[in-house]
Parts: sequence; structure tokens; C-alpha cells
Amino acid sequence: MTTLQSAVRRRRAVAAAGAVSAGLLVLSACDKPTPMSTVTVGSNSVSAEAVCYNDGKALDSKSLEKCTTDKTDVKTIELGQDETVRLGVDPEIADSGWTVLVNGRQLTDYSKNTYRTIPGSVFFNMQYGTQGTTNTVSIREGEKAAKGVWTFKLKQAS
Repeated sequence: MTTLQSAVRRRRAVAAAGAVSAGLLVLSACDKPTPMSTVTVGSNSVSAEAVCYNDGKALDSKSLEKCTTDKTDVKTIELGQDETVRLGVDPEIADSGWTVLVNGRQLTDYSKNTYRTIPGSVFFNMQYGTQGTTNTVSIREGEKAAKGVWTFKLKQAS
């Protein structure tokens, strides 16, 4: 083997090692995805990652307040008065337990199921404090302390 071939092989090995190192560095900088939750109405569904999540640990009150007021990238789904809303969560959320909030107020009891159904009429009814044409629905993980919040908009179908 010539010196030139040896130098070329060495450069290739160094370049390959550099590429692998750079790839690992990029991967280590990525955030781990949060568990997902889904809202389904009829044949339409929207899914989202948490607007606030602390890797399964309790959120402090400052973080919780910020995430409940931050309305960026909130998915919207239309809902007719007589339709049913189906809420689904990843098993990781269900293991911690979760509740449904509408416009910041608790609507359902704490549950450890991965799936719930709620009549659509509940979401646009003065009795439940949900009048208007659009309401915010949040899924709150955790029984005593919030560990994550997922937010969606329900818009009344015209």
C-alpha cells in the first residue's frame, strides 16, 4: 500500500468519525417528544403534544399559568350540537390520571382510562359555562399536581 492510499484511508476514517460524532451531538440536542392526546368528532381527529410538560414531574404554578394562557399552535376541531366528543390519551398520561377542563374549569372527574366520551351539547351550554361559538378544552395530567397540559379548541359547527 502506498503512502497516498494510506493517507486517503486515514482522512476517510476521520471524516466518518466526525460525521458520526456530529450526528450524535444533533440527536442529543433534540427534545424528547411528549405523550400525545387526541380529540375526535365524527370522522375528524386532531392530535397534539403537550403545551406544557416536565417529563412526568409536577409543573410549578408559574409554568402552569403560562401554558394555560399560551394559545399558540392550538388545534381546532368543529363540533355539531348533537355530536359526541371522544378524548383519547397515551397510556403514559392515563397511568398518572387525567381530567378534562373547559375554559379552565374542571368538567370531568379524575380518570385513569385512555378514552372518554362527552356529549357535544355540553360544550356550548350556559349551564356548564361554555356558551359561545368556541371553547378551549384542556387535558390535565395528574391528580394532585399538574404534570402536563394538552389544549384544543372546539368550534361550533355552523
